[in-house]
Amino acid sequence: MLEHRDRKWLAAVTGGALICGMYPWQHTRRFNAYPQYFKKTFGERVQKVSIDAGFDCPNRDGTVAFGGCTFCDNEAFNPSYCRPEVSVREQIEVGMRFHQKRYHSPARHLAYFQAFTNTHAPLSHLKRIYQEALAVPGVIGLVIGTRPDCLDAEKLDYFQALAETKYVVLEIGIESCYDATLKRINRGHSFAQAEDAICQTAARGIQVGTHLILGLPGETEAMLLAEAEMLSRLPLNTIKFHQLQLIRGTAMVTDYERHPQDFQFYQLEAYLQLMCRFIERLDPGIVIERFFAEAPPDLDLTPIRWNLRNDQLLQKFECMLELEDTWQGRLCVEPQFIT
Repeated sequence: MLEHRDRKWLAAVTGGALICGMYPWQHTRRFNAYPQYFKKTFGERVQKVSIDAGFDCPNRDGTVAFGGCTFCDNEAFNPSYCRPEVSVREQIEVGMRFHQKRYHSPARHLAYFQAFTNTHAPLSHLKRIYQEALAVPGVIGLVIGTRPDCLDAEKLDYFQALAETKYVVLEIGIESCYDATLKRINRGHSFAQAEDAICQTAARGIQVGTHLILGLPGETEAMLLAEAEMLSRLPLNTIKFHQLQLIRGTAMVTDYERHPQDFQFYQLEAYLQLMCRFIERLDPGIVIERFFAEAPPDLDLTPIRWNLRNDQLLQKFECMLELEDTWQGRLCVEPQFIT
């Protein structure tokens, strides 16, 4: 077992009551929630500020493939203030003002390099843009979105040294644990590569997160639930879940038009039930950042719409967890970690 994350497992469960649950979140919420993790880590709420630093992806520029992931359109999630022609510092400052006005955000922030693959460049370039972000007053760390095939030993050594003085998270996208799916959506890497990248990152003491999309073509509910056990064997700190969405102009729209029988778009109740079953099997030490994706209505072609904000969806989900008297890790046995 890797020592970078302290595991205190549920020793026994009787009638749904926690007998030996040692995680603080188990006394307030039924999953390991991101806001509570931040408050425990920093003593207060910390706001992420998104940045588009002008990176590309290796499955877009021909390094490993062309066309990019079939589901991807960064315009579907990039805030309006993120523009690669604007400096990193200016994007952060505009983002801070935006969050302060809209959400009354706190004084401390994390620079979130979100768009495309943010380690897909020479290390000298990465150092320059990361240092530019960290030089902005109020920025206390970095969250860096990347891929399994864009983290070599030299870059990981740099992040390891940086993580000794700054909060650093590498978000390594997986999207699926199945190679057939990864090939179909043109990810350009295997699940074995994802496992290796996550383990190599965690072994250096660097926080590591991932993404998973539920409902990708060809994947059954049994396959999705099996992924909870597969991910629980990895030394992950955080995870984001997204329901599958069809975004206008992406290659996945064409795939759906040709093979609609391969796609599973969930009614809200069914998706919430799926998430209940999923997190029951998920390591309770993994912090869950989000359960749902949002896309601008003019870009979203998903045939089933829920028409609720994420906070409303989360409220419904937490009510379901209460009604079913279940929680993250209830059916999870202590895994043998991949190293």
